[in-house]
Amino acid sequence: MIAKLLSTVIDCPDPVALGTFYAGILGGRLDAADPEWVELYAPDGRRFSFQKVADHRPPRWPDPERPQQFHLDFEVDTVEDVEVAQRAVEALGAVFLHDSGGRTRGFRVFRDPNALDLPFYGTGLSTAA
Repeated sequence: MIAKLLSTVIDCPDPVALGTFYAGILGGRLDAADPEWVELYAPDGRRFSFQKVADHRPPRWPDPERPQQFHLDFEVDTVEDVEVAQRAVEALGAVFLHDSGGRTRGFRVFRDPNALDLPFYGTGLSTAA
């Protein structure tokens, strides 16, 4: 090993808003002392940083003119958990995009307030993105 990953940094127009969104999903402690560089310390020890970028152009999946740069995958255990997760992330401001329609395993894709795609994977997933 050469190094340990310190943080996943996400460029965005509003670090406080996007950090608050992800804190709503992951829990943890949000440090917004500097509104241009906000850090989320997740309960599992992972760190996410949100960096203000002027003239930010978010991806527009699946548009190849503005492709996704990366995405975050989240996992829940059951079909019921996927339903609960969908309601919760939509309440935080996520927008539903796609349902893989898998009967035993699948995913639902949402767009966060920064237009980053968020797939939620579930074992035993029977419907919807």
